[in-house]
Order: sequence, then C-alpha cells, then structure tokens
Amino acid sequence: MQYHQAVRIGQERARKSQMNLFTHAGFAMLTLTVKKSEGKFVPVGEQEFVAVVDKHDGWVTVIVDEEGYAKAQSKVLEENDAREILKKAVAAGIPEYTGKVRLV
Repeated sequence: MQYHQAVRIGQERARKSQMNLFTHAGFAMLTLTVKKSEGKFVPVGEQEFVAVVDKHDGWVTVIVDEEGYAKAQSKVLEENDAREILKKAVAAGIPEYTGKVRLV
C-alpha cells in the first residue's frame, strides 16, 4: 500500500472515531491516521477501544485501535472528567483498552 493510500484510509477511520468520541466527550480531535508495521506505513486499525491516559498536562480519553494506536482524543481534562467519558463510551458498547496506548 502506498503512503498516500494509507493516509486516506487512516483518515476515514480516525474521523469515524473522532465523531464517536465527540458524542461522549463533546469535543474530540484526530490523533494518528497511520502507523508503521513491518517497516511500512499502514492505516490505523478499524476496531475501536477506549482508554484514559495520564499526559504531562492532564488526562485525556482516547479511542484506539486494536494495537493501542490513538485515533482520536478528548481535550486535556481532570482525571474524574476523563473517566466519566470512559464510562459513557463503555456503556455505549466500546470496549475498554488496557494495553499500552500510543499517542505518537
């Protein structure tokens, strides 16, 4: 797959995740659209999982693919607010991701 094809497919998948997170958080932005696999760029995965991440400036709720690559994230929040979004997303049927989240 060529890089620009991976980006296009990855953008579609990440936008879907962004809109899904927006439903629960009221705000969401795209994070990653492509990832490296076996030395090649590929689109982020289709599956959606939700997690909460402690960043240096606060907490974010993220939607990740099956390998933990973040496709969308909330704005920086207090921990309790980020966890409330997580609870809403899990209640809506998005499984919680407990592995390592990759934001970059």
